[in-house]
Amino acid sequence: MSTTQDLVTALKHELKAAQMTYADLAKELGMAESSVKRMLAKGDMPLTRIDAICRALKLDFADLARRVADAQPLLSQLTQAQEVAVVADKKLLLCAICVLSHWTLEQICEAYRIDEPECIRHLVMLDRIGIIELRPLNRYRLKLAKTFRWRPNGPVMDFFRENVLLDYYGGSFDRDDEVLQLVHGTIGHSMGPVFVERIQRIAQDFAKQHLADQKLPDDMREGYTLLLSMRRWEFAAFTALRR
Repeated sequence: MSTTQDLVTALKHELKAAQMTYADLAKELGMAESSVKRMLAKGDMPLTRIDAICRALKLDFADLARRVADAQPLLSQLTQAQEVAVVADKKLLLCAICVLSHWTLEQICEAYRIDEPECIRHLVMLDRIGIIELRPLNRYRLKLAKTFRWRPNGPVMDFFRENVLLDYYGGSFDRDDEVLQLVHGTIGHSMGPVFVERIQRIAQDFAKQHLADQKLPDDMREGYTLLLSMRRWEFAAFTALRR
């Protein structure tokens, strides 16, 4: 959510854009000009006062708050505490994964055994954690950057290592639209970051296609999970045989 300081900063820009002086604003608010200057300089005032300034500038308070919120930096990673909160409840984790895929409340409830009141509670929790900004009619704005990734050794990745990897790799990967590719080799030190960047581009392309295909009917879409990785590694049994 937007802080009072952020809202006041935005109001200053709006005041300048409207070419309204402090004296003009003070007259609209029924205050002394010096009090208005001091109030704006301090940047701390009740929301009722911010709303009054919005009315003086002929602004909608909700629109201003939304614009300020949209301008906030997006998160590329959560804190340890935020991830702990996400994995504390499996249904909350499920909802977190769904909002990362831009699912609506209706889509989540239709696909999983989660009723609407329960799903709303989880969305409220994700808002408190900082993953989304919950908006009217249970819509939301995702507060994560396109470059977002779970903490490499954080609670969420630990959960997936313990509960998901064997389930995922236990599949046969024998369909025409599935692949499991294992490649090992030694390359120059400078090429490692190059291949990591290529892998990240593939992941971004997949995410973009997911968003583009949301307009297709359900019977024309299928759920896929793309799991890409690259690390310095050798199978422990092979390492044990090294001279």
